[in-house]
Amino acid sequence: MQNLNYGVVGNCRSAALISETGSIDWFCFPDFDSPSIFSKILDVEKGGEFSFIVSDKYIITQKYLDNTNILCTQFTSDEGSFEVLDFMPRYKLIEPNYYLPPEIYRYIRRTSGRPTFRVNYNPKMKYAEKDVIHHVGRNYIKTESVDDPLDCVYLYSSLPLASILGKNEVLLESDQFLLLTYNQKLITIDTQRVSLEYNRTKVYWLNWVNRSKKFKLHNAIITRSSLVLKLMSFQSTGAVLAALTTSIPETIGEVRNWDYRFCWLRDASMSIETLLDMGHNESARRFITFIKGIIKTRQDKFQIMYGIRGEKVLHEEELLHLSGYENSKPVRIGNAAYFQKQNDVYGYLMDVIYQYYKYFPGTLDEIEDIWEIVRSIIRAVIADWEKSDNGIWEIRNSDKHFVFSKVMCWVTLDRGMKIAQLLNMKRYVRQWKLEADRIKKDILENGWNEEMQSFTQTYHGTDLDASLLLMEEYGFIAASDEKFKKTVVAIKKGLFYNGLMYRYINADDFGRLSSSFTICTFWLIHALYVTGETEDAYEIFNKIIGYSNHLGLLSEDLDFETKRQLGNFPQAYSHLALIKTAALFSDERHISRFIKP
Repeated sequence: MQNLNYGVVGNCRSAALISETGSIDWFCFPDFDSPSIFSKILDVEKGGEFSFIVSDKYIITQKYLDNTNILCTQFTSDEGSFEVLDFMPRYKLIEPNYYLPPEIYRYIRRTSGRPTFRVNYNPKMKYAEKDVIHHVGRNYIKTESVDDPLDCVYLYSSLPLASILGKNEVLLESDQFLLLTYNQKLITIDTQRVSLEYNRTKVYWLNWVNRSKKFKLHNAIITRSSLVLKLMSFQSTGAVLAALTTSIPETIGEVRNWDYRFCWLRDASMSIETLLDMGHNESARRFITFIKGIIKTRQDKFQIMYGIRGEKVLHEEELLHLSGYENSKPVRIGNAAYFQKQNDVYGYLMDVIYQYYKYFPGTLDEIEDIWEIVRSIIRAVIADWEKSDNGIWEIRNSDKHFVFSKVMCWVTLDRGMKIAQLLNMKRYVRQWKLEADRIKKDILENGWNEEMQSFTQTYHGTDLDASLLLMEEYGFIAASDEKFKKTVVAIKKGLFYNGLMYRYINADDFGRLSSSFTICTFWLIHALYVTGETEDAYEIFNKIIGYSNHLGLLSEDLDFETKRQLGNFPQAYSHLALIKTAALFSDERHISRFIKP
């Protein structure tokens, strides 16, 4: 059984997944959404990897360097030991530029004795669809597709190049390096240069964390999750990815296998809001720039998701030559959900725009540009809120009146009103309040099931939905409201199983769910906390953080029985929720209740 015991390194251009034994098993190059050159995670035999082969005498351990996105894999034996420091360079140049080249360093440092290893360098281009050939240059190995010499990468190393290709045993007597790069280097690459890049990148991450908000309780896991969220932003546009992988299944052997290397406005807005709470305003500024980039005119329509450069068409196809994660087919690239209608997306987006106006508005022309976007969103919601949609869970073949979609339409109007108040646009406040009140009245009349004593997934329905736990957090209803309290009780009773939450239990277009969507358990924790069930909330919280992997990383889903991680990895949704709920238990008013003497 595979498990998602991977670390992640990246530089806000691309990122690599590195196994607990130091193997790069997933790496899209040169960008997040490029075809992979290592994809062992999706096909153990064909996928390709970049690993170290050592004897059984070695014990392998792994950790992040504190407060950085530099991963350290340690190989220890009686004959000697060494460590591999994996990182992708990222540091600031002259404001506002950053250095983030398409390359990954594997800095090999001897720590004792006379350790030995072999290098398994096995790239497979274009999702392992293309065979490769190697050309040995003076100081690099150029690897290219057999039918496309422009589809190539370069490996520089202080190790003998023939030994790398021949998988010969290497005796490590001094520090060495491996540098995999998309571009031929124009400067000399030696251990001195590698050390410089390492230290510059280390200092960048230390400074980034130093600017983050600190917490008295659970600060370490909050910091790690914040670092993960930062890695998942695309520097050149401000887009935020939902996850770094494609086709890691929600359940082994089933077909819920999607490509998450795109920017969902919902996930991205939540991630940016969380980074704002942590004190990182720059990411929010850049996301606003992304939003401005995808809305060119007043007539443009919002989609639920975009490519990381703002692409609107995300053609979905299946890669039939790959066996899939633990033989879970199909492997998909692209995502056909881009054309779905999800009315909830407007609410998250408007919430972030409100934060922009409240905390760091730009120049007058920018304020006016974004005001046009605000008005465009409001017009769309007023036109659409009474219509059915696919809902937050992207149920592909089911248009219904989802209660949470209506709630987020109300949020859109509510935040729009707040923005209009900040800009002293009183006429819009009055107009939008009338529409917001209509939406709220409609939800209270049609979304509440008196017999069940709960809000339900759809109008006049009988199914429960975990998303309804967010009604209070977004300000639609007070935590003290009896209808919300009863909804929390009903949802916990109906959807909480074996320590984890179902999204919903009614069958959808792919059947009944068989794994837990990780963020939903965090939503329950928050709802229990605000309704006074703090001890219950903290007990569930302590259990779920124990289900993260050996480095504190979380995927999209958890198996109800084994608690193994499933779904795409790492998942922005899961980590932003971890941050928000962990922060609850550091509240000065209640912190003494959660610190054991």
